[in-house]
Amino acid sequence: MSLSKNDIIILEITALTNEGSGVGHLSDNSGERGMAVFVPFTAVGDIISCRIVKVLKSYAYGRVENIITPSADRIENDCPVYGRCGGCCFRHISYEAELRAKEGFVRDAFSRIGRLSTELLPIRGSESCDGYRNKLQMPVAKQDGRTVCGFFSERSHRVIPTESCALQPELFAEIIKFVTEQADRLRISVYNEEKHEGVLRHIYLRRGHYSGEVCLCLVARRKVPEFNKLANSVTERFPQITGVVLNINRDKTNVILGEEEIIIFGKPTISDTMCGVSVEISPKSFYQVNTPAAEALYRQAEEFAEPEGKTLLDLYCGAGTIGLSMAKSAKRIIGAEIVPEAVENAKANALRNFINNAEFICADAGECAKKLEHSGEKPDVIILDPPRKGCDEGTLTACAAMSPERIVMISCNPATAARDCKRLSELGYIVNRVRPFDLFPRTSHVECVVSMSRKEG
Repeated sequence: MSLSKNDIIILEITALTNEGSGVGHLSDNSGERGMAVFVPFTAVGDIISCRIVKVLKSYAYGRVENIITPSADRIENDCPVYGRCGGCCFRHISYEAELRAKEGFVRDAFSRIGRLSTELLPIRGSESCDGYRNKLQMPVAKQDGRTVCGFFSERSHRVIPTESCALQPELFAEIIKFVTEQADRLRISVYNEEKHEGVLRHIYLRRGHYSGEVCLCLVARRKVPEFNKLANSVTERFPQITGVVLNINRDKTNVILGEEEIIIFGKPTISDTMCGVSVEISPKSFYQVNTPAAEALYRQAEEFAEPEGKTLLDLYCGAGTIGLSMAKSAKRIIGAEIVPEAVENAKANALRNFINNAEFICADAGECAKKLEHSGEKPDVIILDPPRKGCDEGTLTACAAMSPERIVMISCNPATAARDCKRLSELGYIVNRVRPFDLFPRTSHVECVVSMSRKEG
């Protein structure tokens, strides 16, 4: 059966992609499975009437016209902008169904991309699906004569105004509303991306899960006197805000934060606790957005690492939270991170916790690994916590050349994790166990922790 744009077909959804879309297949007269059709906001078991919106050589995209028979996994969506803001993709299915799907994403990545046969431990879900995020970055726009904040519509830079997001604490919504109202009152102009005009670009919030401290970061093209007035009013209204930082980003770019930071009020960091370690986090430091789920993930990483009496190399260490959480049992911790502010945070966090067996280096993970390898450094355990793009070849080969007993990988992208683990298996390591963790409920993202050990001989 051939397809054309605007055709309406009956389709049964049989699987979910790791981007959150449902998948169904056309069937020809012989009953053979035909072309795949990807349909957002569907659930496994749905039978739908589907309008085809795009046809490619071997697959097509569609959208739901009508749900003929709903899946048993379906629940009522509770968000007014769901399907428009480009954030959540699983608010229409039960959390149990979401966890099954995410566990499947990890299993599929390691078998299909990594071609690895390894033990997959059960996925560990989040304690809460709502209000779990300790970080919020929202673009600002001018719509109908007023300043609004929201999220970009999927695959666009059109801001969907969002007064309240279920993934964020209620306090964030209150602060955002107050700041946008004050921006209008003080006549602070809003950045226009197309014209590269205006001042206020993003509102960025960070909150300590245990401390409750909040840092408000205003991203702007330049400083104007009105920002001081805004800082005074917002900190008077919200005593939880312990610091207001102005980040200057003059460039015409999609990158949110610029290089220059001006402290308008209080301190530029928030204090919090992660796995019993007191930490100080700056706006540019990497810090997991779901603190309780991250603590469970780090405990799993420690179990895999077995750091007792060992020298541990923590690559992509951010503010040092992973390595410092293992410092009490490890002999020595070496952390490497490319962001200077994060390295300073890591050093300060070690001092704050009276940890004297940890050192932190400001360097690219690959460069650091190569330098340590050439210097003859032999860590017993290497922790890898790379960004979504994964590790480069130089990092992987340098890690393997140091011949640690174990490598533990924490990954936010199962596809690149599987690819990198496949390469490490070629370099002499066995992938023993993988455990998925859901740190981002209702979105398509899933993390995993991987345990690897050096092959005998």
